[in-house]
Amino acid sequence: MTIISKLSRREFLKAGVGFTLAVQLPMSMAASKLKAGGPGQVGAQVETGSFAPNAFVTIGEDNTVTVICKHLEMGQGVFTGLATLVAEELDADWAQVHAQGAPAAKAYNNLFWGVQGTGGSTAIANSFEQMRKAGATARAMLVEAAAQRWKVPVHKIQVTKGLVHTADGHHKATFGELAQAAAALPVPENVTLKQAHEFKLIGKTAPRKDSAAKTTGKAMFTQDFKLPGMLTAVVAHSPKFGGKVAKVDDTKARAIPGVQQVVTIPTGVAVLAHNFWTAKKGRDALVIDWDFSQAYSGSSDQIQKDYTALLDKPGTVARKEGDAMATLADSKNVVQADFHFPFLAHAAMEPMNCAMQMTPEGVQVWNGEQMQTADQAAVAGVLGLKPEQVNLNMLYAGGSFGRRANPHADYLVEAAHVLKASGGKNPIKLVWAREDDMTGGFYRPAYAHRIQATLDEHGMPKAWMNRIVGESIMKGSPFEMMIKDGVDPTSVEGSATLPYAIPNMLVDLHTTNDTVRVPVQWWRSVGSTHTAFATEVVMNELAEKAGKDPVEYRMALLKKHPRHAGVLKLAAEKAGWHKPVAPGKNGEKRGRGVAVHESFNTFVAQVVEVTVQKDGAYKVDRVVCAVDCGVVVNPDVVKAQMEGGIGFALAGALYGEITLKDGEVQQTNFHNYPVLRINQMPKIEVHMVQSAEKPTGVGEPGVPPLAPALAHALKNAAGVTIRSLPIQDTIQV
Repeated sequence: MTIISKLSRREFLKAGVGFTLAVQLPMSMAASKLKAGGPGQVGAQVETGSFAPNAFVTIGEDNTVTVICKHLEMGQGVFTGLATLVAEELDADWAQVHAQGAPAAKAYNNLFWGVQGTGGSTAIANSFEQMRKAGATARAMLVEAAAQRWKVPVHKIQVTKGLVHTADGHHKATFGELAQAAAALPVPENVTLKQAHEFKLIGKTAPRKDSAAKTTGKAMFTQDFKLPGMLTAVVAHSPKFGGKVAKVDDTKARAIPGVQQVVTIPTGVAVLAHNFWTAKKGRDALVIDWDFSQAYSGSSDQIQKDYTALLDKPGTVARKEGDAMATLADSKNVVQADFHFPFLAHAAMEPMNCAMQMTPEGVQVWNGEQMQTADQAAVAGVLGLKPEQVNLNMLYAGGSFGRRANPHADYLVEAAHVLKASGGKNPIKLVWAREDDMTGGFYRPAYAHRIQATLDEHGMPKAWMNRIVGESIMKGSPFEMMIKDGVDPTSVEGSATLPYAIPNMLVDLHTTNDTVRVPVQWWRSVGSTHTAFATEVVMNELAEKAGKDPVEYRMALLKKHPRHAGVLKLAAEKAGWHKPVAPGKNGEKRGRGVAVHESFNTFVAQVVEVTVQKDGAYKVDRVVCAVDCGVVVNPDVVKAQMEGGIGFALAGALYGEITLKDGEVQQTNFHNYPVLRINQMPKIEVHMVQSAEKPTGVGEPGVPPLAPALAHALKNAAGVTIRSLPIQDTIQV
């Protein structure tokens, strides 16, 4: 996302028991306490004085440092990263630091967006200085409190692993012992942050703050969450997108013991019971007549036929340099490649779910909350409340890959409708089964690409045309203002930002929202999921046509992009690119492929090695990944995100495909929408470029290079040309 909002001032607040520090946006809302329900600490209260609840750091008299994290922990390690930033400047002992999810409040806005939410691999990037300043200010106040208590100059006081002490060791105190005294002091307006050479935690591997709770089962996910008297809601949805309930016979459903209510809502019919299985049996017993008059009834095959036809027609220009079309028209030797990409489901481990309870003040919500500002407004609209009456309690999320950041707040809105229709007397928990999650829409859009290119007398590209056809994620959403001159940036990112030095370039776009009505949204790495594949596959084909090494070919085109070149060089070196790949055995063929791509301001190159059997079955043996994400906050988290992104991308490349027939989704569970199994995971090496640049995201950028590097490896091993996904795990040789 490109919505930028900067703090115009920062004000730090002191409060209550212990010492609470906040970085505040300009506002005048008065409040004495906030419910900062977070993973494992649902509804925990943190005193914050008389201003808006926006504390980032709480130091208790028990010497516990609690970091209030404004971003959702969904497995990507953000609780660890944000806590590291605070602990670094605070000079806290890592063992005394705890992380807790923040409530919904303007002070917790994503500084890049101007609204609160997690996504776009921005969590650490937008918080890097903010959280460090929070920690540094807390440290300064603790030191001042100690100086006054001991009557010694501030410069003679040090902080080491959570202990405040004089250099000679004569005086010492824990944070907890100084907390109340520090809270009584004026807050310094300016603090000095550490230089990189002073870092003790940033750049080092520290144990994750969520691992122990997840390992022992203490971590609180929405699926674990319970309230007294809570009813579980399961909804029967239309088998076609846009279908409506015409008539429902719920006689058999109501007769099932344990079924408490059956209510009709805008998205279908909800059955409420004291547990999931009873509610599901009730749903299965419903007899529903659906009105499909306004429903989508098309097929995937027809979508791709329509998209292919549009590839012959000029689209809306997203990037234009020189005159690519004229150059191509004058060239006798033009490379043309058409690509097709299917809809993709997110398939997170924990399907969509949400708990809600009406209160005298409004409504309490518990879920893996990813897009607070939009979700608050959407739930408030359904229940006739003000957004501030919707209190969102952030729990852990069992994965998301973009799905929980739905721009329409779809499953939260559905839960609110269930709560409203049921009368609101009992708290409810909406639970989607895997089949609901798989068929419920909001997929990565289907796309088609055409790339035409031609080479100059030196074998270098002199013209490049990339036409893209697909649905806009932004159109019709709260983020529609991001569409500029008819171009949704998420449709063309990676293509419109192609870094290669090509004098004549055209990228244009056909947006198909008026003809296709399958609900879509971002999927891990968004537009780069398809643009990286199309552009990098063609770049490898051009290098082959020119008779040049694909790494050296790219290096020559990346002279003005040193960070792209840096990761490409590092990946090639670590993979032994210029040495022959080890030969196969018993007729096996082996190959190696490469790709490089920038997404979310992070640069990643990958080299993939494969072994192809005589029957076309193949295995990905090894992936060497180089990443430049600026300052590395926690190397282990970066490594884990690259590994996870590679596994996620490999599943998509091999199997990822949502298809429709007569408007109905054909895939329902993991048996026909597989995810990667552990035995399919290749050996992965991750190498990080040492950098002093500000940190950028790592949650998504590991995904885009994998599929094109895999296609290149298969081409080198078996001579097959792959231009569409999924590839499947057996190829024609």
